[in-house]
Amino acid sequence: MFAFESDRILMPKLNLKKPIIFFDLETTGTDTAKDRIVELAFIKLSPDGKREKYVKRLNPTIPISAESSSIHGISDADVKDSPTFKQIAKELNEWIKGCDLGGYNSSKFDLPLLAEEFLRADINVDFTERHMVDVQQIFFKMEARTLSAAYKFYCDKPLENAHSAEADINATIEILEAQLERYTELNNDVTALHQFTNIGDYVDYARRIIMKDGHPVFNFGKYKGRKVEEVFNSEPQYYDWMMQADFALHTKQKISEILNRMKLKKAGLKS
Repeated sequence: MFAFESDRILMPKLNLKKPIIFFDLETTGTDTAKDRIVELAFIKLSPDGKREKYVKRLNPTIPISAESSSIHGISDADVKDSPTFKQIAKELNEWIKGCDLGGYNSSKFDLPLLAEEFLRADINVDFTERHMVDVQQIFFKMEARTLSAAYKFYCDKPLENAHSAEADINATIEILEAQLERYTELNNDVTALHQFTNIGDYVDYARRIIMKDGHPVFNFGKYKGRKVEEVFNSEPQYYDWMMQADFALHTKQKISEILNRMKLKKAGLKS
């Protein structure tokens, strides 16, 4: 078992109705379907002011790319004796249950990669049921810059230890608090911030499938813009191809759900 650190602080500036976890990942690379986590930092803020953190390095079980290692400074040797994600997955999943989520550019990278790690550990998580506050989107919609520049802009100080997961996510929380003070038009509420930072109605985290006019449609390839159900009806082998191809596990999970709904619908019509 791994201990989660906690302490008591002043009431958070963010208006909370339930706990929210801000998180950041350092990884072996930038492919959310293939790459793995080498360091994670989770900071849970509760409405009563309690602040808990879980920061850990992990053995990704695959080599860390030289490019990624040059950014976060973590080598294969640094994590060879660390636990794997699968070893901590059950405990971590229990700790994050019932919490909203937040981060910096987390919607497009950290969240999809975290979901893949849980699925590889045979834990089915559905983050779509939670609110997600992507602080980068507030910054992009208001100012448009990088994390270090955002920290300097909003907090007026340089970001020390950039690309350390814990340093990055602590900076993200400070930036969000500064944004709420600066932009009075922002509603200090996680639901409202989720809606403001949402960057599209997508079905899977990799955004291979998006929602359009109430229907899931393909967002890539030769069938881009076409309804998934129409394609699977006219060309059933396309589903088989996707399941065998190098798509993210979460994408495969979602197209399987669509296909199963189609089968249930057909069965209901026949009965």
